[in-house]
Amino acid sequence: MTAFARHEEQTDLGTLQWEIRSVNHRYLEVAFRLEESFRPMEMTMRKLISDTLSRGKVEVSLRYKAPEHQQDQLDINDALANTVINQYQQLAECADNAAPLDLMKVLQWQGVIQTQTLDQEALNALLMASLRKALTDLLATREREGASLQKMIEQRCAQINDIAEQVRQRMPEILQTHRQKLQDRIAELQVSIEAERLEQEIVLLAQKSDVAEELDRLQSHVNEVNLVLQRDEPIGRRLDFLMQELNREANTLGSKSIDTDTTRFSVDLKVLIEQMREQIQNIE
Repeated sequence: MTAFARHEEQTDLGTLQWEIRSVNHRYLEVAFRLEESFRPMEMTMRKLISDTLSRGKVEVSLRYKAPEHQQDQLDINDALANTVINQYQQLAECADNAAPLDLMKVLQWQGVIQTQTLDQEALNALLMASLRKALTDLLATREREGASLQKMIEQRCAQINDIAEQVRQRMPEILQTHRQKLQDRIAELQVSIEAERLEQEIVLLAQKSDVAEELDRLQSHVNEVNLVLQRDEPIGRRLDFLMQELNREANTLGSKSIDTDTTRFSVDLKVLIEQMREQIQNIE
């Protein structure tokens, strides 16, 4: 969701410059910085943004500069100005000690200076077209960031699969090692235990430390993550849920651990999952 876009457009109606910033947020939250003359368009702009984006805290600012000819040119209503001057002169003849005519006051007379009015409807259409281009730039930035995040997540998923396979291959060896340790301990204590009872204890140990289901679910969730990454739709919440499921299996693997290697594998899994989870907060 993190992205930035700037789009500037110079036209006969003036210069429009958009800046859009998007950061992580659970929902879509849009804040505008607009001139008062554009406030009536805010709801239309908000609708366009909500149709384009679904999540993120979005700040939208617009700078508008009127056409140069409108800024430099001063249009005077000559007929009205002459009327004001003539009326003043007639009144001055009727009054004693009339003050000299102040031409600045003539210019301040309502209607003497004519202001050029822009075609507001055309300006509004230009405004929306320019905003669409700025949003297109923002989406392009998001897509580039998203491609980078996808690559990172796929790499972490591959590492999780590798760890799961290592644990799966190591389990028979781990159980055999503990079987031998148990037999050595019994011999050391010089305790007489029936072979059947010893086998029962070893079976119980194997059942308690059996992580085959956890490994299956772990790899199933990893496969689902890879499938979700291929969807052409907002996937952030789905990925966040899958991270919770992956973390649950990693915790169970750690709680069932009966040797240091399995414990280390569990910690490595949690690190990889947390790295993905942090970046998934950036995904819409």
